[in-house]
Parts: sequence; structure tokens; C-alpha cells
Amino acid sequence: MAESVTIARPYAQAVFRLARESKALAAWSDRLQRLAAIAQDAEMTKVVGNPKFSAGQVADLFVSLSGEAGNQELSSFIGILAENERLDVLTQIQEIYEQLKSADEGVKDAVVTSAFPLDAAQLKNLMSQLETHFGSKLQPHVEVDAALIGGIKVAVGDQVLDASVRGKLEAMATALKN
Repeated sequence: MAESVTIARPYAQAVFRLARESKALAAWSDRLQRLAAIAQDAEMTKVVGNPKFSAGQVADLFVSLSGEAGNQELSSFIGILAENERLDVLTQIQEIYEQLKSADEGVKDAVVTSAFPLDAAQLKNLMSQLETHFGSKLQPHVEVDAALIGGIKVAVGDQVLDASVRGKLEAMATALKN
């Protein structure tokens, strides 16, 4: 996994620079999402790894399936990936691109772990409070973990807010041991 991320990062950074310069961040986000889906398709993985097909043929197939056959930038990007046998890291390229885009827009990912499922109103209220606390726009990723017993745990980057019952019990146990 770490190796594919290392391989994908320069491609994602290059696409991000191109998208930002041409003011097409959202368009490239959609393109990369479609390309990642194409690359993950079981039939496409057979084609990508098949030596019967040239890099140009595979690139042409990707571009035609993307629905943007006339887009020269996209064709060049896919051609470079195909020539360097890097089509298999399109998913990682898309993920890194989204991280770069979010950072550029000032949006941070927030992993919200709750003991119970949160409804839309609760999540909206929580996110407005968390955005004030962290001083930036947050993109929530909600997980449910019954082991928390009650409350929530929020991780934004390397900062963690633990307002769970389990976290408070662990803090009390640590305090009693010391």
C-alpha cells in the first residue's frame, strides 16, 4: 500500500496543479473518480495486465470509457499512466487528489466515531460546533463503535477529542493508578 501511494503522489500532485491552474478542480475530481472506477472494474484489470494490448490501446480504451474522448489533457494523462504502467494506482491518485483539493479549499477530514448512529440533525449540529473548535470547514466520516459505550470521539488530523464514556473510564483508571 505504501509503495502504491508513493508512486501515485507525483501524478496526483501534477493533476492537482493542472486543475488548479485551469480552475477545474471539481471537473478533475469527477474525472478521476470515473477513471478510478474504470480501473477497479474486473474486466479492465484483465485488459490492463494483458500483454496483447499496447499501452496506447489501453489508454484509448480508458479515455473512451471516461466519456471525454475529446479532452486532450485527460488523454495525455491517461497515456502517460499507461506508458509507465501506472493505471493500477488510479484509485490512490484519486484519493491523494481529493486530499490536496480539500486542503486547498481549507476543508479537513473529521473521523467521528460514535457509540450510536447519528441522524442528520445531530451530525449537522455537531459539525458546526466542531468547525468552530477546529477553526476550519470539516468533512465528516462517521463510524459507529459500540465499545465507546456512549458519547463520541473525533479525530481531525493528529488532534483527537475523546468525549466517550470509555475514554473517561480509561482516564479515571489511569488517574487511579498514578
